Amino acid sequence: MRVSRAGRPAGAGGPAGARRGGSLAAMANGAALTLIVVAIAYEAARRFAHPEPVNGGLVIVSALVAVAVNSYIAFRLRGNERNLNIRAALLHVLGDLAASVGVLVAGVVILLTGWLYADPIVSIAITALIALSAIRIVFDTMNILLEGVPTGIDLKEVRTTVATVPGVNSVHDLHVWSLSGEQLALSVHVVVAEELLAAESEHLVRKVEEAICGKFGIGHTTIQVESCHPCDESIGHGAGDHNHPHTEGIVGHTHAR
Repeated sequence: MRVSRAGRPAGAGGPAGARRGGSLAAMANGAALTLIVVAIAYEAARRFAHPEPVNGGLVIVSALVAVAVNSYIAFRLRGNERNLNIRAALLHVLGDLAASVGVLVAGVVILLTGWLYADPIVSIAITALIALSAIRIVFDTMNILLEGVPTGIDLKEVRTTVATVPGVNSVHDLHVWSLSGEQLALSVHVVVAEELLAAESEHLVRKVEEAICGKFGIGHTTIQVESCHPCDESIGHGAGDHNHPHTEGIVGHTHAR
């Protein structure tokens, strides 16, 4: 799946979740790495039971070539770790790099001592390292696809930030989720004074947007302003319970990032 697909805006010919193409690719990459780790671990266990002769010199030469290639690729990918798709690709490359270094060490040990168990021991150490990162990527992408609260975002702090904007009387139905590993979205209902004019309400919305974008980096917002008929959460309208229409006014905005 191409990374560029995730950057396409929603439109008549594409889904609103197009930005999550990169997350799907990252999950697939993480899942594939996990399966590879299982296969390597199985082979390492088999070699513990039945050690096989290894050509140490050939192993060292092959490992040195792999180290050079993977080091160059990792250098080119660095600096974009917030993009889960690139992060998964970088993990894949770093896994190959770690494997190459491990193979190099094992080759040297085998060449100097003839100890064949160095190969499976290094393989297990590498698989453990890759597995931890791969599983983390899978869980991170699952959190995005299930619209969970992004890592590092404290909903209570976001609520406090919105509530302390001058003109906001109260806040409810606050939701924050990820469109991708880099782009965060927010929807919220804010209750304002009944006498507030429409133009003043729009200025208030802009202040809320500036506050949350500046502090949390949330650039995609949908803010509903309520005045005459604010939702009554005391009768069961808690977070996620709204399924009725509102007409007080909704303002959506996306910051260029």
